[in-house]
Amino acid sequence: MTSVDRWQLPDGIEEVLPAQAATVEQLRRRLLDMFRSWGYELVIPPLVEFTDSLLSGLGQDLDLLTFKLTDQLSGRSMGVRADITPQVARIDAHSLAPQGVSRLCYAGSTLHTRPKSLMASRSPIQLGAELYGDDSLAADVEVIRLMLATLDEAGLQPSCTLDLGHVGIYEAVLASADLNAEQEAVIFDCLQRKSVPDLMQALDEVPEDIATLIIGLVDLHGDDEVLAAARELFADRAPEALAAVDELQDVATDIRRQRPDLPVYFDLAELRGYHYHTGIVFAAYVPGHGQALANGGRYNGVGEVFGRSRPATGFATDLKALMGLLPAGDAGQGAISMPDVDDTELLARVEELRQAGEIVINNLGGEHDSRCDRELVESGGNWEVQDL
Repeated sequence: MTSVDRWQLPDGIEEVLPAQAATVEQLRRRLLDMFRSWGYELVIPPLVEFTDSLLSGLGQDLDLLTFKLTDQLSGRSMGVRADITPQVARIDAHSLAPQGVSRLCYAGSTLHTRPKSLMASRSPIQLGAELYGDDSLAADVEVIRLMLATLDEAGLQPSCTLDLGHVGIYEAVLASADLNAEQEAVIFDCLQRKSVPDLMQALDEVPEDIATLIIGLVDLHGDDEVLAAARELFADRAPEALAAVDELQDVATDIRRQRPDLPVYFDLAELRGYHYHTGIVFAAYVPGHGQALANGGRYNGVGEVFGRSRPATGFATDLKALMGLLPAGDAGQGAISMPDVDDTELLARVEELRQAGEIVINNLGGEHDSRCDRELVESGGNWEVQDL
C-alpha cells in the first residue's frame, strides 16, 4: 500500500471538516429542538443490531444496502444500520410499548453498501421523525408539515415542491389485473423507470383494457388535473383506487390551508418504498437537486415483528445533503487569544468569556491561532479584550 492509498477514503464515504461540521451540528441542534417543540422525543438507537430486527419488515432494498458482520460473542448476524426507521419502530413497539400516540425523533450516522443514487453519500447523517399509534390522515398531514418546517428551519423551503403519492393506487390496479408474481415484478420495474416501451412489452399478453389501465399510471403525474384524470381512468376498471385518490386530495387541501403558495405535485406511479409503505407517500424537492431532499410515508404494521402492530408514519432527511444546499456561511464569530500564563484573574476572565459564548484559545508558543481576531491584554490589573 502506498502512502497515497493510506489517506484515501472509500468511494461515497466522506469526512466532514471543521467549517462544515459546525454547520451540520448547528443544524442538527436546531432541528431536534424544533422537533421537541412539536412533541417529538429524542431516541438514540445503536449503530449495529442483530439483522433479525434491523431488517424486519422493510423489504429487500434495505437488506441489500446493509453491511453485515458476525457478532463475536453470540455468533449471530449483525448489521450496521442503513436506515434508522426500523430501529425506532422497534423502540416504539418493544422498548417503550406505549398506549396511544407516540412521537419519536432521531439523528445519527448510517452506512450503505452502495449509494442510493449516482452522487449520493454512502454515509448519510439521517435525521427524522416518526409518529406511531394513529392511522388518520391528520397524522400524515402533521408529519408532512413537520417535514416542510424542517426545510424552513434549514432555510430551503421557499423553493421546494411537495410530491404526493399513494401506494394504494398501485395495489388497487394490480388487484384488478390478476397478474402472477413474475409479471408483477417485471411491471413494477418498468413503472419505477417509467419506461413505456418496456411496459408495453411486459403487458403484451395481458388483456388490452388491463394493459391500458397500467400504462395509464405512467402519465398520472402533475397538478390537480391528475386527480381528475385518475378518477376517470379508475372509475370502472379499478374503483378501489378512488379512495386513495380522495385521500391525496384531502391531504393536499389540508397542507394548502397553511401553505397556499406551496407547489404540490402528484405522482400516482410513485413506487419508492412500495414494499413497506401502506398509504400516503411524500417527498420534498428543491431546484438543482435531482433526488428528494426529504421523504417519507405511512408504513403501518412494521412493529408487528416486535409484538405490536402499530399505525406509523414518518419522514427522514440527510443532514449532509441539507448542508450541501445551504449558502456558504461567513468565517464565523472569530475568537479571542489568551496569553499562556498562570494568572488567576486571567483564568477567571476567560471562564467569564466562554460562559458568554466566546471562543477563547490559549496562545501556545506565542503564536495566535488564525481564527483569533481579538486578544486578552492586561491593563491596570484587569484583563481586557482588544482587537488584533
